[in-house]
Amino acid sequence: MREMSRRSFLCAAGWAVGLLTAAPRPTDIRIEEVTFEYEDYLYRAPYQFGGRTVDRVTLLNVHCTVRSMAGRVARGFGSMTMGNQWAFPSSVMSYDQTLGAMKALAERLAKLTGDCKEAGHPVDINAALEPAYLAAAVEVSRQSKLAEPIPKLCTLVVASPFDAAVHDAFGKLHGRSCYRTYGPDLMGHDLSRYLGAEFTGEYLSRYVRAKPMPRVALYHSVGAADPITASDVRWPVGDGLPETLADWIRYNGLTHFKMKLNGGDLQADRQRILAIDRTVTEAMRARSVARWLYCLDFNERCPNVEYLLDCLRYVKEKTPSGFERIQYVEQPTARDLKANPGNRMHEAAKLRPVVADESLTDLESLMLAREMGYTGVALKACKGQSQAVLTAAAAQKHGLFLCVQDLTCPGASFIHSAGIAAHVPGTAAIEGNARQYVPAANKAWAGKFPTLFQIRDGRLGTSVLTRPGLGAI
Repeated sequence: MREMSRRSFLCAAGWAVGLLTAAPRPTDIRIEEVTFEYEDYLYRAPYQFGGRTVDRVTLLNVHCTVRSMAGRVARGFGSMTMGNQWAFPSSVMSYDQTLGAMKALAERLAKLTGDCKEAGHPVDINAALEPAYLAAAVEVSRQSKLAEPIPKLCTLVVASPFDAAVHDAFGKLHGRSCYRTYGPDLMGHDLSRYLGAEFTGEYLSRYVRAKPMPRVALYHSVGAADPITASDVRWPVGDGLPETLADWIRYNGLTHFKMKLNGGDLQADRQRILAIDRTVTEAMRARSVARWLYCLDFNERCPNVEYLLDCLRYVKEKTPSGFERIQYVEQPTARDLKANPGNRMHEAAKLRPVVADESLTDLESLMLAREMGYTGVALKACKGQSQAVLTAAAAQKHGLFLCVQDLTCPGASFIHSAGIAAHVPGTAAIEGNARQYVPAANKAWAGKFPTLFQIRDGRLGTSVLTRPGLGAI
């Protein structure tokens, strides 16, 4: 660990150092240049989750030029929503303050990434840079006199498009999809370097598909304040897109539904689940569809595990068929597992898989979640491509349930998320809600990738995700 920290410090300082455990290979890369810019969009309708409401998005777009040890050059692209309401929730800082902190951090990370002279595979480079990224977050928090420090999860979100751009460039340099660059021919180290001795002799290529699955089910998000029926519509958007859940089902042929629940009001959460189940059941009967599934997402708002158990038992009593359709429950209680050791999920996981999301920031947190009874993990592009594929390997090794969630990711960031869902074996489905809340940010991409952005049968057509790099451009 001390050696890794020393290498990371030298890398962050821009010193010309190589991988200390091995000489660079001709296929390895170094970063030559990094640039970034922002895009801003307003939502067509507000999105409520975890007691918070979001009505806008700022995208961080990153361009990265790399050069291989053999002298070849390629340029990569990564994009991610800043998602500060999720990544940096605060009761004492405003939206603009947390977003401003993330932008200040992005500027630091751009310099750290551009100055890095480490050579290797993108996973190596990210492993070397992450400690410097975290140190930069501490420094930005101190210099900006933030009322709360930038959390690690937030740092991962800001860093994710930089990591994505490096992976994208590496794949383009070698003329391959990123998911075909995870074998021993291009990776200088096996997984034991990142995940421990039990992975000795194994590579990521064992845990990701070289070719994408042709189709992936889409989870439609039912926001905590979204209209379920026509009587719930108080202020129609009037833009031609669906206004109610029943309308969305017909429009996209949906079969998977993610229920956003606010927590803190057990009766309200119970009744919302039942109301959504009634509406979906009626719509499915009208379409002669026999199978559909639910996810319950409390976004950490259950005050304790008993709240979740009470909710699940009530649903099972009132609608046994609806209960059977619950595929998994996502992050029911507080994200800080160490600070909340009593929130053990063993009893709840006997009823349905319980998935960790906000809690997952590294291998240590994954293993702690597993010890505390979580039986699944949510993979997210917004935590970085490197972490997504490493987490996928660790989760498969330990037999955990897998799903892919987004952060209302539009455009290139959704293509990135879809790539993870299509290439990780055993992935249940992918959440994709930018089409609901910020479709304007998808317009430039929908014509290029119609099967990803124009949903007609409740599934994404992911067979198109074979282009070099991450496949967006």
